[in-house]
Amino acid sequence: MDFAIFPKEFKFDLTDGILTVTLNNPDNLNAIATHMDDLLPRIFFEADQDPRVEIIVVTGEGRAFSAGGDLEGMKRNLDGIDNFLAGYRNGKRFMQLMLDTEKPIIAKVNGDAIGMGCTLALCCDIVIASENARFADPHVRVGLAAGDGGAVFWPKNIGSALAKYFLLTGDLVSAREAKDMGLIAKVVAPEELDAEVDRIVGKLRNNSMAALRFSKSILNIPLRQDLASMVDAGFALESISSQLPDHKEAVHAFVEKRKPQFRK
Repeated sequence: MDFAIFPKEFKFDLTDGILTVTLNNPDNLNAIATHMDDLLPRIFFEADQDPRVEIIVVTGEGRAFSAGGDLEGMKRNLDGIDNFLAGYRNGKRFMQLMLDTEKPIIAKVNGDAIGMGCTLALCCDIVIASENARFADPHVRVGLAAGDGGAVFWPKNIGSALAKYFLLTGDLVSAREAKDMGLIAKVVAPEELDAEVDRIVGKLRNNSMAALRFSKSILNIPLRQDLASMVDAGFALESISSQLPDHKEAVHAFVEKRKPQFRK
């Protein structure tokens, strides 16, 4: 894996078989800009192919895991559907690759995981969060259909009733609430997050790597099936909503620091 080809918004550390991928845009809360979106699928494809990598850890630099899509990307989407469709293709690929790779992926959620950032975390096999972190998929609050990975991963983790509530309201969920409802696996104090992830990595490495990989493949069969059956329809409806007046109003309201006025 050639780390030099990736921009500064990604940091990599490969030590003793553990590849840590850090979203490195803290001033923008690690929002995933268009050029980062283009490279996410490549990261997981190459990590899967690299024989040096046994386990992958995904985290964020600074106080957020990832705030999701960036404002500049949303503004470009208003110019036409082509930009949105490019993001759809990249989103579909990185989710598929994260589910397809047999190597265990751990999300070390150091802070808020919102929108695409939340989907990135939930694509991981084990999610360990700081108690300061929050989770949300607030597509509806910016005039978009909740059509990407959230519609797959939230119902699988917490059931249809709760998933509908959170995806239709866009409400934030604290890390403790997320753990209690089954959205994520573990919550620890912020100062204990690194040590807890290291401890879990150690537990995984004490097992047969072949058995771990085969077990992940088995466990991800329903997720891969659900993603395959839903992702194109979900992104299609989200693409349509991205061109409607409500989303345009939400983007303008965000720029102008006011509450959006949606159509009734």
